[in-house]
Amino acid sequence: MFRYANPAIFMGLSGVLLPWVSGAAAIALTAGLWLGFHVPPDYQQGMTVTIMFVHVPAAIVAETAYGLIAVASLFSLVWRHPLADTAARAAAPLGAVFTALGLITGSLWGRPMWGAYWVWDARLTSFLLLFFLYLGYIALWNAIEDEVRAARAAAILALVGAVNLPIIKFSVDWWNTLHQGESILSGQIAPVFLWPLLTMALGYMLLFTALWMVRVRTGIVDRRAKSLMQREA
Repeated sequence: MFRYANPAIFMGLSGVLLPWVSGAAAIALTAGLWLGFHVPPDYQQGMTVTIMFVHVPAAIVAETAYGLIAVASLFSLVWRHPLADTAARAAAPLGAVFTALGLITGSLWGRPMWGAYWVWDARLTSFLLLFFLYLGYIALWNAIEDEVRAARAAAILALVGAVNLPIIKFSVDWWNTLHQGESILSGQIAPVFLWPLLTMALGYMLLFTALWMVRVRTGIVDRRAKSLMQREA
């Protein structure tokens, strides 16, 4: 895996994979939306259940993206891999967007189910904290002019913030919350809802991967351009 930390190797590999991943994302999202629009009403939630097909995959990708940032930050601090900082920085805005999408769709689902767009539920509060961590990470990168210092400070913040990930995951088990518990792995969701949900989750993950590769490639090109400009200066 470490050999792909070489920017030249990553550029070559991602150039081959990017069209395939993008195409697979488009197919999965189209199939997921089609399946989602053809599900029957849930006996409790009615057609509000369709929000789940957008909300749950967004939450999954948001947490996965932050996990990627944390792992890349660890590689940056410990092994000084040249691509680690670029990979982590590229994932942050994408993760923030998916987190915002999860918060918005969760609020839209909560209004008819709980009677309020927002409650200070343990799952909701910890997920909101994830959004603030993303914003803080992005702001820290932009606040420090020296990229080496900025990368180190952002990596430390990312690793500290990673403590929030298990809190989000297990908050429904540790505290008495309004948010529903685990239903996918426990088998409590009917197949008619499970398949659209899994298809959309796959589409979201592929979409994130494609956009992340584009941003990493852009970051590599930008670094090369800055290096050439410094040499000429």
